[in-house]
Amino acid sequence: MDLENKEEMNVEAVSSEVETAEVKEAPAETAEAAGAADETKEEKRPRRGRGKRQKIETTEEKPQSEWTERVVQIRRVTKVVKGGKKLSFRAVVIVGNRKGQVGVGCAKAAEVIIAIQKAIADGRKNLINVPIFKTTIPHPIVGRSGAGEVMLRPASQGTGIIAGGAVRLVLELAGIENILSKSLGSKSPLNAANATLDALQKLTPFSEVAKKRGLTMSQLLN
Repeated sequence: MDLENKEEMNVEAVSSEVETAEVKEAPAETAEAAGAADETKEEKRPRRGRGKRQKIETTEEKPQSEWTERVVQIRRVTKVVKGGKKLSFRAVVIVGNRKGQVGVGCAKAAEVIIAIQKAIADGRKNLINVPIFKTTIPHPIVGRSGAGEVMLRPASQGTGIIAGGAVRLVLELAGIENILSKSLGSKSPLNAANATLDALQKLTPFSEVAKKRGLTMSQLLN
C-alpha cells in the first residue's frame, strides 16, 4: 500500500508540474500572439514620416516689371491746423518704362513709405507718350511749370544726356539717350520735373507734320 500511495503521489506531482508548466508557457504564447497582432496593426497603419510629401523648391523667377521708379525728393512739410502743426512727408517720384512713357507723381502722407507708394500711383496715373526720333527728340522745345523753365535741344548720336537733377531722371526714364538741356527757372526739383514733362508733351512727331503737309517721311527729312 505504501508503494502504491507513493506512486500515486508521484503521478499527481508530475501532473501538477506539467499543468503549471503549461500555465507558465501560455502567457508567453499569448504575448507572442499579441506581438504578432501589433505588428500586423502597425503594417496596416501608415507610418508617420513615410507619407509626408517632400517640398520641392522651385526656382521660378518672378517677372520683372518694365516700370522703373526713381525718388527725386522727400521733404518734411507742416500744415497749421487749429490744434497746432500737423507734420507729414512729401515725396516726388518719377515713373517710366524707358520706351517713350514717363510720368511725375507727388503725394503726402504721415510716413515716408506710404508717401512714396502714393506718389508712384499718382505718377502712373499721369503718364505721357514721348515721341522719340533716333534716340533723341524731333525738335527744340521749351517747357514751363510755375517758376520752372526747361529748354530741350536734340543732339547727335553719342552725345548722351546733358542734364542734371530731376530733368535728367525724367529724360532717362522716358527712353531718350542723346539730348541737350538747360534749366532756366526755379531750382525746385518738382518744378523742373513738371517743366520737363510739359516740354516733352508739346513735342510733335515727324509723322504728324508730314501728314499735315501732305508729304512722306523721306521727303520731309530730305
